[in-house]
Amino acid sequence: MTNAENNPTPTKPPHDMVCFVSLDDHDLLAQCQVDTYRASGPGGQKRNKTASAVRLRHQPTGVSANAVESRSQHENKAKALKRLRLSIALNVRRHVEPDGYEPSALLQSCISKSGKFAIGRRDQRYYEVVWEVLDLLSACKMQVSTAAQKLGLSTANFSHVLRDDPAVWRRINELRKDEGLSSLK
Repeated sequence: MTNAENNPTPTKPPHDMVCFVSLDDHDLLAQCQVDTYRASGPGGQKRNKTASAVRLRHQPTGVSANAVESRSQHENKAKALKRLRLSIALNVRRHVEPDGYEPSALLQSCISKSGKFAIGRRDQRYYEVVWEVLDLLSACKMQVSTAAQKLGLSTANFSHVLRDDPAVWRRINELRKDEGLSSLK
């Protein structure tokens, strides 16, 4: 099994923070404490003899992620990096001023001329977009309609895109609960 260890309380770093999720693997890994260990579970005798499980702790944010499912430390490190990017996007908030908000060029590139928001989870830019969207939602007190309006999207289209990723949807509902709002369906 694999877990991304979420911080119960999002970190509130300064607004000029580097976009950690857009760093290449080498640079992001350089900011992490890397722990390798032996993990129990399927995989035969070899699994108990090699330290193939990987835990990454991102030093600037305190967010961590791990991967244990492969017998290859290299594969587990790649999976842990992917999970770390998502965990940072979900748990670390940057300050956004909602008045006069302008989406980044990256976020604007994900909005079609017809006003549809489209980016898939396999897109390399996905984590950076999720991070910006959650920062905007947080600035808008988790009001999806307000955030959608600031992006020039319909609330329905914006909600549909957010709902596509269960981890993002779950985190949005957690943040809405913190604001005293009901969960989105």
